[in-house]
Amino acid sequence: MQGSAVIRSKCRGAIVSKDAVDFTPNALDRRTFVKAAAAAATTGAIVSFGNRAATAATPVRIQYDWLIGNGQIGDIVAQKRGYFAEEGLDITFGPGGPNAQTVPPVLSGQAQFAQLSSTAQFFKAYGAGRPLKLFACGFSYSPYAYISLPKNPIRTPADLVGKTIAINPNGRYLLDLIMVANKLDRSKVKVVTMGTDMSALISGQVDAVTGFITNTTALSVLGPDVVTLFPAKIGVPNYANAYFTSEDAYPSQKQNLARFIRAASKGWGWAFSNRREAVDIMCEAYPTLDRQIEYKTIDLIMSLSFDETTKQSGWGWMSREKLTAQVALFKETGNIPPNAPGVAESVTWEILDMTADVRPKLG
Repeated sequence: MQGSAVIRSKCRGAIVSKDAVDFTPNALDRRTFVKAAAAAATTGAIVSFGNRAATAATPVRIQYDWLIGNGQIGDIVAQKRGYFAEEGLDITFGPGGPNAQTVPPVLSGQAQFAQLSSTAQFFKAYGAGRPLKLFACGFSYSPYAYISLPKNPIRTPADLVGKTIAINPNGRYLLDLIMVANKLDRSKVKVVTMGTDMSALISGQVDAVTGFITNTTALSVLGPDVVTLFPAKIGVPNYANAYFTSEDAYPSQKQNLARFIRAASKGWGWAFSNRREAVDIMCEAYPTLDRQIEYKTIDLIMSLSFDETTKQSGWGWMSREKLTAQVALFKETGNIPPNAPGVAESVTWEILDMTADVRPKLG
């Protein structure tokens, strides 16, 4: 099952360095070389032939919020192409899912860092007292949208008034943010709680459903002409694929976070330039994904990861102004306490600054 898959990098434990075996031309004959190489192959060792001694890879775990798929394609590419190993990381991907926990593993130390679906989720958790630290965002805006049909379209916030909207169990707060940001009466929208079933929209029981437009398999039953309304486009700033760690772990994990972002950004940059091949890598790693559907979705994924901002500031960038506006809106709607700490306390740009030279500037 897709949700149970775990990927580990292929860096192995035992090390044979030049300090243990002298591989210099004066000391090494062919027989010695063969013996040393055979020993390394048997033990899974890494052999250093240079002047710099090899070091053991650092094991780190990232906990994802959802089942690993196209939203993590750059991370998957980075793992499969060896970018994490090059940074000295022995990476484990922890898949999420409907019943998975994302924040607790980070706070307990089971995972060194994690990825939430959006900064809205991050600030909601932080406002509830979770000591977290946001350090990068993989998507420039969330693919979460209000989805309607052309026969009864919802194209603007005002179109929500008088309509029946099906939202997921945790989606009410985001609708509240939209209504407040656009000065609309929240009581004028009827809300029903529903999962990912699209039948209620098709039958006309509801006027719109919520979902991630990256889930093209689920949306395919609606046909090609769906109408989408993104909160991020109507006054509710909301980055997605939010990478975070705990406040306590941040000082000791800082270098590992920078190594991760360096490697992941290389993976995303490679995927941007080699889209079909990136899909092949992802589908080979996760065979339950539909390759043909993912071929059709990859351009959308890249448009979420790279835009005019990343063209200037590089993949993973976050706007201080947008995040500040998001926190202010959360406080205005009562989703977090008015006296809760804000962006200055919960977000760091240090990791992005440390990796500025390698994060791809594409858009």
